[in-house]
Amino acid sequence: MAPQEQDLPDPLPPRNNASAREEVSLRADSVWAESGRSGQVTSSASGKTVDLRGRGGRVAVVDGCRTPFAKAGGLLKTMNVVDLAAVPARELVARSQIDPNQIDLSIFGVVLPALEASNLGREVVLRCGLPSSIPGTTVSLACASSNRAIAFAVQSILSGESEVVLAGGAESLSNLPVSYSHNAVQRLREFGKADSVKARLSVLGKLRLKDLAPEVPAIAEYSTGMTMGEACEKMAKENDVSRQAQDEIALLSHQRAVAARDSGAFDQQIVPTAPPPRYRDLVGEDNGLRPDTSLEALSVLPPVLDSDFGSLTAGNSSPLTDGASAVLLMSEEKARSLGFEPLGFIRSFAFASVDPAAQLLQGPAYAAPLALERAGLALADMDLVEMHEAFAAQIISNLKAFASPKFARQELGRSAPLGEVDLERFNVTGGSIAIGHPFGATGARVTFQILYELRRRQLNLGLLTVCAAGGVGFAMVVERS
Repeated sequence: MAPQEQDLPDPLPPRNNASAREEVSLRADSVWAESGRSGQVTSSASGKTVDLRGRGGRVAVVDGCRTPFAKAGGLLKTMNVVDLAAVPARELVARSQIDPNQIDLSIFGVVLPALEASNLGREVVLRCGLPSSIPGTTVSLACASSNRAIAFAVQSILSGESEVVLAGGAESLSNLPVSYSHNAVQRLREFGKADSVKARLSVLGKLRLKDLAPEVPAIAEYSTGMTMGEACEKMAKENDVSRQAQDEIALLSHQRAVAARDSGAFDQQIVPTAPPPRYRDLVGEDNGLRPDTSLEALSVLPPVLDSDFGSLTAGNSSPLTDGASAVLLMSEEKARSLGFEPLGFIRSFAFASVDPAAQLLQGPAYAAPLALERAGLALADMDLVEMHEAFAAQIISNLKAFASPKFARQELGRSAPLGEVDLERFNVTGGSIAIGHPFGATGARVTFQILYELRRRQLNLGLLTVCAAGGVGFAMVVERS
């Protein structure tokens, strides 16, 4: 006898409508974990407290600032990465009144450098009129580029190589470096070497119209071919992250960033910027903040990658953005001798990597335990947590991994999870979804943004994390005293 219609199984599981808090508190173990992989992401320093002190004591973050962050193609479109990076760098030197001759090194991160100025760290020195004797260098680590710049600066200070370092990063997604096909490049080289009109015409005859089509850099993994959005949509499904939770995180980002702006919390962090060629119209604040958005408005936005089953939208993803950030770092001894009261000090940091074909943006869940162990602290000790918001789905995925006993056992080889992050202590002045995400600049922004807020609230300890392409994760513990 055929089963009655009401007895047929539902082909799809019930729709997940969990809130952000429910995802983290009640559904943490629905995060993806690959059984048998435990221990593979630990390092030789795992489980050891690391004292980040050199001959000059700890590494101090004396100050930090940034340009406004503006959507690509908008208010800052006439500024390349050198133009942008010079703004916060120049401001830090001016407001600190440090003798430029005391700066030992300039390190800046960028993902897409200007073709005509590939060494951003050195160009910042020259653009700002700093002594030409200051070495400058450039690093690239996707969205964690300026975190890597800061980490290298820390290591330079701890080793005694430097006492004062200018570090940061910039990105101009309005001015993407464009390349051409291999055939076009070879033909143009031959054209330049041709010594007669006939030879040049012969070279041009080998060109095809399709060869002259520009090749714009893709925000995609070289190893997998997946864009970051595609990889995060995959994570949202594998980690069973609800659309409701994602939209709630996006709403919190905007609400808190708007409140921070309106309260003046960003006044010292943002440097009003005058774009060329007129240099008349000052850009004084981030232009991605949406004070009028609501959960209802976010919930009706269509998925951008999977129209049937997707949950990533333009509203719960960070926008393509132009901007730059910088920090002034010193040895503790040097900062005290010059009379500075630092924003805070770097207690520990860690990088970790995962297979980009698996959970591309889950790196913070592996880096944070290492950073906390090296600091000799626990997540519960943190007064504030700052996490770069590439996508709201990535945020919920990592927060679930922090809280999941299953993830701790199967992925980290640990007997207990890192712990649950209280959303009242999380990204309290907004994150990348609202503020924007210039790839090379975000890491420095989250560093001084959490330190400024710790100072404003008279708190002491903070954890910050950044996910990056390639499956890389970064985490850092900072302290005010």
